[in-house]
Amino acid sequence: MEEFVPEDEPLLNARRRGEEVGAAPIGPGGGAALRFLASLIGARTVVEVGSGCGVSGIWLMRGMARDAVLTSVDVEPEHQRLAKHAYAEAGLGASRTRMITGRALEVLPRLTDGAYDMVFCDALKSEYPEYLTAALRLLRPGGVVAFDNALWHHRVADPSQRDPDTRAIREVNTMIREDERLVPLLLPVGDGLLCAVKRD
Repeated sequence: MEEFVPEDEPLLNARRRGEEVGAAPIGPGGGAALRFLASLIGARTVVEVGSGCGVSGIWLMRGMARDAVLTSVDVEPEHQRLAKHAYAEAGLGASRTRMITGRALEVLPRLTDGAYDMVFCDALKSEYPEYLTAALRLLRPGGVVAFDNALWHHRVADPSQRDPDTRAIREVNTMIREDERLVPLLLPVGDGLLCAVKRD
């Protein structure tokens, strides 16, 4: 599953550079799923929380419309610098991205309500429930929200695991599954990709 859609040189380089600085970018299977979802809904405006040093952004932009814009929020300036390098290497022009440095919970409230087709979250796991609340405000009807690491290295399914990150991921799983405004799906790619469509 992870190797079905192979990564090319720009993606492999971005992944290597990300791992060298301690980032954990989304895996190839999850990246391919993001590209598919962005393409499926004809995404033109996407927010990602956590840049993955460019890996997730490349996957997303390759599924988005050619003149679409990715807003990338990351608290680490070095991760954003590497992301910009990755986008350039992948032939994705600077006009395709808007990079915002800062904590997601401080940046997201400044973004426009209902203006986004997709929100992808891969940053602080303990803040996942708050990211969902923000995403529901930011998404247009028919928009998609997605969370990486929804299985959290098999910890989510193990009731003995009670650390804050695992508990927060369990909480966002439950929130998405039980919210009648959402159509949920948990994809078993990589470390789990939790997705939902915001109903009209």
